[in-house]
Amino acid sequence: MPGHRRVSHPSHTLVAMTAPSTRPTPPTAGPRQRSLSPSRAADFKTCPLLYRFRNIDRLPERPTVEQARGSLVHAVLERLFGLPVVDRTPENATGLLPEALRRLTATDPAVAEVLAATPDAERTLLAAANALLAGYFTMEDPRRLAGTERECFVEAEVAGGLVLHGYIDRLDVAPSGELRVVDYKTGGAPREAFEARALFQLRFYALVLWRGRGVLPRVLRLMYLKDVQICDFTPDADDLERFERTLVALRQAIDRATADRDFRPSAGRLCDWCSHQAHCPAHGGQLPPFPADQ
Repeated sequence: MPGHRRVSHPSHTLVAMTAPSTRPTPPTAGPRQRSLSPSRAADFKTCPLLYRFRNIDRLPERPTVEQARGSLVHAVLERLFGLPVVDRTPENATGLLPEALRRLTATDPAVAEVLAATPDAERTLLAAANALLAGYFTMEDPRRLAGTERECFVEAEVAGGLVLHGYIDRLDVAPSGELRVVDYKTGGAPREAFEARALFQLRFYALVLWRGRGVLPRVLRLMYLKDVQICDFTPDADDLERFERTLVALRQAIDRATADRDFRPSAGRLCDWCSHQAHCPAHGGQLPPFPADQ
């Protein structure tokens, strides 16, 4: 993608951003439309059968410490930006951790299961999350951001009547109207060969904002908190038009696979992290019956 810049030790020189007066919210229920989210698109692109297991069969997946840690850090950063600008300090971020974890434990069974696994799971999780927050403050001073949208719901209709939607970790809006899309990553930064996979979600959001608000984002930013590394990308209109065609074709492929009840596995290295090998023919598993309501 054009305009890629990787920064290991970025400066704190940031443009003050001002959030719009209203925050987009999900639409109310209405007629069912052909839609696609970045997670569903990525599932099918990675492995059509994984898409089926997650989105049609809705099979349960084993929770992981990494997922719980990521959920906790995201929750704290969202709440941090809800504080007055002067209060967005490392100490206050650390102070938000226990309450954020209590909320997650009460609302997310996966997080509760992770905490119940070992006696010291809570202490270990809080310490790991605090280390990631320290990495965040090394890269950025949130007191220099005048305002943001966080966990921002975005939606737009693109070619072929396809509705794209999702939640952006953070959207910075400059007084000039320029947009910066920010995505927090709590795992390690990928090698260059795998960066396109990490960027897929941000390109998706860039397209939604371009089609929905008529503004091409100036910067797409991946913040790798563990490795204290920022990757900035400048989206390109021609690239996003090609990406739009790719997403439309992807949705059409999903529709065909659903109509034919034919979702093929794509075996590869990511299979090692899959929770569904017992149901996957590529690993000697038995497919569950296809849901009758699909």
